[in-house]
Amino acid sequence: MSSDPSNPSDFDETKCASGDPVLSGFRKSIDNIDAALIHMLAERFRITQAVGEYKAKATLPTADPEREQRQIARLRKLSEEANLDPEFSEKFLRFIIDEVIRHHEKAQSDLG
Repeated sequence: MSSDPSNPSDFDETKCASGDPVLSGFRKSIDNIDAALIHMLAERFRITQAVGEYKAKATLPTADPEREQRQIARLRKLSEEANLDPEFSEKFLRFIIDEVIRHHEKAQSDLG
């Protein structure tokens, strides 16, 4: 029986880490953080979906460039404090913002 790489329950990290317990420990930590990131992003998108629906009903613009710039500046500062590359953080946030705006535009077109 072969394992399905798309099924997390079929994944056995010890087979990938060449039996190295230190590497396995690091990878387990990374896997846990990745799972937490996915859950946090899902929650963020649930909230931004509600924002998009509200904006559509209230006929508000899908994008708020001033808020976006404040958010980027805030996250760049947090990144510096956390010793994370602010350029990376800005690219990551920009990707999320662009996706949120796309969802907001869809919400408006669905009402229209």
